[in-house]
Amino acid sequence: KSLTTFFESIGYKVASEAPALLSFSGPENILLEFILADSSSFSTVLFDNSCSEEFFEAFKEQMAGKQYQVAETEEQLFERAGMQFIPVPMREKKETIARAINNEIPVLIETTDIKGLVHSHSTWSDGSDSIETMAKAAISMGLEYLVISDHSKSAFYANGLQEDRLIKQHEEIDALNKKLAPFKIFKSIESDILNDGSLDYPDEVLARFDLVIASVHSNLKMTLEKAMNRVLTAIANPYTTILGHPTGRLLLSRPGYPLDYPAIIEACAKNKVAIELNAHPRRLDLDWRWIDLALAHNVLISIDPDSHAADAFGDIKYGVLAAQKAGVSAKHNLSSYSLKEFEAFIKK
Repeated sequence: KSLTTFFESIGYKVASEAPALLSFSGPENILLEFILADSSSFSTVLFDNSCSEEFFEAFKEQMAGKQYQVAETEEQLFERAGMQFIPVPMREKKETIARAINNEIPVLIETTDIKGLVHSHSTWSDGSDSIETMAKAAISMGLEYLVISDHSKSAFYANGLQEDRLIKQHEEIDALNKKLAPFKIFKSIESDILNDGSLDYPDEVLARFDLVIASVHSNLKMTLEKAMNRVLTAIANPYTTILGHPTGRLLLSRPGYPLDYPAIIEACAKNKVAIELNAHPRRLDLDWRWIDLALAHNVLISIDPDSHAADAFGDIKYGVLAAQKAGVSAKHNLSSYSLKEFEAFIKK
């Protein structure tokens, strides 16, 4: 009754009412559903509604012959099934059941494991804050480093950096690193992958950066063959450190170009290239469903905010949530490296 009274007071109406379900529809055409349970059934009802159908069916098969419906805690459910507890984010793929039986469920990454911000844009290209403003915001978050990776010269629409402006930007970063030490700003670039797969600076310019993020931004309508040739060539470039938002997708508006994911992951493993999990909520690219394959090939994931302003640093949480679904631990993520570890990674 208290739920109904509250929602009716803010303009919602009861859409349906049943012993185990109560739903309300609002003026914005948003349907809110409340699943009801008493204290004795709460844990099992919670479990039933916090996993995919695929996972749920696999779990029930594992539970065959064992008491399921009444459990005091979710942990008790997994204990009865003879497996390690599986956190909610990982209750997606049926294969996770086997991992839990073999006690292979990892400690999942948390936002507190992020030590630095990789992939950020400043006013040098299409960002809205200066490098210093962004660095100070990162410092206030307790972070150890910031990777400035403004757009490269082919991204004329985003005020991409020509070689003469790169020199000036690097001079500014050198001065800020002296001013803000021990915090460190790394010199990077989001270099456009051109139609033939090459990056849009010559090698002598690429060599100036601490790390290079290679991304496709133009001519996104490609066949699988074209996309694969283009991306594989970029991965093989010795200056590519991270493959940025691998499919170029924008959720709810653009599906992204087709890729042979196993072949891309294999190439990244061979060339020691990390794969970005772009944390922008409209990207979340690489899709979490392929990340476990990357981990199996010892490919580093880099959870990056792709920030165009300091107040967008918080987007990193969306990348962490997506990474949790794939079973990512802090050790699998480049932006969880400490400053010392990150410097060693770049040197190597």
